[in-house]
Amino acid sequence: MDAVTGAFSYSGAAIAAGLTVRGRSVRTLTNHPRAGSGYDIRPLDLGDPAGLRKSLEGVECLYNTYWVRFPHGDVTFETAVEGSATLFRAAAEAGVRRIVHVSITAADVNSPYAYFRGKGRVEAHLKESGVPYGIVRPAILFGGDGVLINNIAWLMRRSPVTLIGGGGRYRVRGIHIDDLATLMADLGERDDSVTVDAVGPESLTFADLLEHIRASIGSHTRLLPVPGSVFPAVTWLLGRLVRDTLLTREEYRAMAAGLADSDAPATGTIRLTDWITEHRDTLGTAYAHEIRRHFLPQRAG
Repeated sequence: MDAVTGAFSYSGAAIAAGLTVRGRSVRTLTNHPRAGSGYDIRPLDLGDPAGLRKSLEGVECLYNTYWVRFPHGDVTFETAVEGSATLFRAAAEAGVRRIVHVSITAADVNSPYAYFRGKGRVEAHLKESGVPYGIVRPAILFGGDGVLINNIAWLMRRSPVTLIGGGGRYRVRGIHIDDLATLMADLGERDDSVTVDAVGPESLTFADLLEHIRASIGSHTRLLPVPGSVFPAVTWLLGRLVRDTLLTREEYRAMAAGLADSDAPATGTIRLTDWITEHRDTLGTAYAHEIRRHFLPQRAG
């Protein structure tokens, strides 16, 4: 029996499906249960250590995807760090053999960026738990019903102008969600503790990424560079219009600082540009709402 946090979420769903293909039984700890999944469903209550321990009894490997992309309401990076530490302690006390955890490239407790700093602290808690671990560090995820690439295409289909912060010469290196799931399942079968960058075979500048999306979907939007100091205000305004968070100021600054790239060996095989080309007819035809997915109550079923 393996456990996956958030088996109905973006990365969690891919991981759970991949484990099922390998013949593993899956238990999920989630706050968004769905009937008929075939998974053993337990609550993900990070304020209930005893409940977490009980839910993790009999689990061989815990695949942890829990984190928050940005603070919202009473959910903050600090509460996410504390909740992750509670989860790891519960796993250790329940006798979980191994933990495979999704982090981020350049996670560092001393990072100037709160997201990366928090991820670094979570990694430290995992290492202190005493449970053998695998840490995977993706930069950007794509594939499936992912948000970032889809919503860029959505804007390009509707706007005569698409702005590029700071000229877009910073690089991004994404990994397909299925490649991430395969990597995590592989690490779950190992015994040693290891940290691996989860990156695909292709690194390209953000400007080239936008140009490829535009050409693939047949958009006539104009790509217009704007100063990096202005760009976060633009994405904030767009977010207000769609009642969502498109890109935070910190996410843009970290990307512009090169933290969405890696020079590590490829751990995935699917190229981002190939995937965009393959899905050009459907990419961006509907908006993917981040806040509705993760913070608002969801209907059952």
